[in-house]
Amino acid sequence: MKALVYTGAGALDYREVEDPRPGAGESLLRVEACCICGSDMHAFHGKDERRKPPLILGHEAVGSVVEGTGAGRRVVINPLVSCGRCAYCLEGRGNLCPSRQMMSMNRPGGFAELVTAPERNLLAVPDDLSSVQAALTEPAATAWHGVVTAARALHRPLAETRALVIGGGAIGLLSALSLRAFGCPRVTVAETNALRRETVAAEGFEVFDPQAADPGEDPGESGADLVMDAVGYAATREAASRWVRPGGVILHIGLGDGAGGLDLRKMTLQEVTFIGTYTYTMTDFAQALAALAAGRLGALGWVERRPLAGGLEAFRALDQGQVAAAKIALEPAG
Repeated sequence: MKALVYTGAGALDYREVEDPRPGAGESLLRVEACCICGSDMHAFHGKDERRKPPLILGHEAVGSVVEGTGAGRRVVINPLVSCGRCAYCLEGRGNLCPSRQMMSMNRPGGFAELVTAPERNLLAVPDDLSSVQAALTEPAATAWHGVVTAARALHRPLAETRALVIGGGAIGLLSALSLRAFGCPRVTVAETNALRRETVAAEGFEVFDPQAADPGEDPGESGADLVMDAVGYAATREAASRWVRPGGVILHIGLGDGAGGLDLRKMTLQEVTFIGTYTYTMTDFAQALAALAAGRLGALGWVERRPLAGGLEAFRALDQGQVAAAKIALEPAG
C-alpha cells in the first residue's frame, strides 16, 4: 500500500510500505479520509519524543471495513486503544489507562491506504455525514470532553457563562462550537492568524487578534468565567491567567509546551481553578459523532481536502500559516 511516512524533522515520504494485517479482535480498514492534527505537526517539527521515525502519522481517520466484523460499513476510528481492564478503564476513563496506545504514536496511523484498529474502537458513520466530516469526530471529541470537564468545575451553568477560547485552529474552533452547542451564550475566540480569524468569524463568533488587541491588565470581574487554552504555550497560559475572572476556570487543552506562564499567585488569591484535560472517553467520542451528525457543531465547511500524495505540501502550508481552513483532510487516491 501507499503511505505517508514520517522519517525525521521536516520530512515526510510518500512511499510503498507493507500492508498491515489485523490481529485478534481487530479489523482491516481502507482509509477514506484522515485529518492533520496539531500533534502530527509537533512530530513533523521533531518535537514529540513519543513519535519516533519511521512512523505513519495520522489518527483522525475514517474508513470502510475490508476485513472483520461488518465488512463494507463505513466507520470512524477511536484511535485511543486502552486495555479495558485497569481501574481507569473500568471507571469509563480509558483516556487515563496507563497502558493506552495511540494510532500515529505507538501504533501505525491513518495517513495510509490501509490501517488496522480494534473492533471495539469503531463506530458506524451516519449516512448523512461525509467521510471528511466524520473524520472530525476525534478532534470534536477532544473539545467536547473539555467542555464537559469544565462544566463540572464552573460555579454557574454554561447558559450563564462568558467563555474565551484561546486559539482558532481545529480544537479551538470545535471548543467554541461545543460551548455553543451546550448553550453558552457568549463565546469569544483569540487567534493570531488573520486567515483563521476569518474562518472563526464566519462561524458567527466574536474573534480578535490578541497581539493587537490584548486587554493588557487583569480585567477583574469583566474577565471570562471560563478560559479554554487550545494552544498550550507559556504565552497563552499567561494570557489565560490574566483574562480569567476571580473564581473562574482555566481549561488547558493545548499541548504546545510544558512549562511557564501560569500566574499561581493570582490563581491562589482569586481561587481560579486550573484543569488539564486529555483526549476523551468513549462516551465523549460517541456523543461528538452524534453532535456532528445532528448539525449541532455547524455546517463543517471549514475543512480543506487534499490528496494523501501531497501530504508534505499540506504540512508545509500549515507550518507557514498559509491555510485559512481550521483543518486539512488527506484522502488516499481512489
